[in-house]
Amino acid sequence: MKDFWSKGWVKFPYDPTVAEWVNHALPVACESVSNPAFAEWMDCEGTWFVGVDALPNDTEGRVARSRPLSGPAIDFLAEHYGKLPLHKGQVSVIYPGYPRPRCGESEAAGRYRRNRDAAHVDGLRPIGPDRRRRIDEPHAWILGIPLTEASEDAAPMVLWEGSHILIRDAFELALADHPHETLHEVDITEVYQTTRREIFETCRRIELPAKPGEAYLLHRHCLHGVAPWRATATASPDGRMIAYFRPEFAGGVAEWIKLP
Repeated sequence: MKDFWSKGWVKFPYDPTVAEWVNHALPVACESVSNPAFAEWMDCEGTWFVGVDALPNDTEGRVARSRPLSGPAIDFLAEHYGKLPLHKGQVSVIYPGYPRPRCGESEAAGRYRRNRDAAHVDGLRPIGPDRRRRIDEPHAWILGIPLTEASEDAAPMVLWEGSHILIRDAFELALADHPHETLHEVDITEVYQTTRREIFETCRRIELPAKPGEAYLLHRHCLHGVAPWRATATASPDGRMIAYFRPEFAGGVAEWIKLP
């Protein structure tokens, strides 16, 4: 587990408690995909269901009649970050043909999605017509739990190993002279773009496929994205479906920067 701190990610092997949770979560997640209330989340010309807050779990991860979400990943997180209350999980589904253009996406953004896996750091949403970036969602960590079977080339998670260290160092320097209570207001667009270019040049790109019963954890500062759906890829009729949990720090951006 010490590799997580240096590499920025770790994959957990099959665990029966996670597999049991998946058995409860999958049918509920499938209902969410077809629920008209979440129709806005079907994007990229029907090749990506974004599914933010689409899984109706409670703060301990219970969904349907499941037990609380547990397993080695949850144990590791509780040890190092405490037991953070879980938000409603994201149900992210990729289908054959991804990536096609996202609604309202510019040609340049479409190229970036195809060529750079839409690589990003979570919580730095573009705001306004100029798409300026601020840290407005200080996630503690990113936990992915596959819900369906899919081949390794079916649009797996992609990450840049060690990128979390470059992001942390760059942002810590950029925010050093700002009061804690205003850190979420600081425009970090340029430092983010510059650091991202450095990451592409110096960090190893890794594809991270996984199967139901497995899980993977990404450091909150890790640059990551989604690979294209390859021509040879296969998956469940429900697509390549993953549940993501990204609880936020109560201490806001100050904790997002300073904690391990």
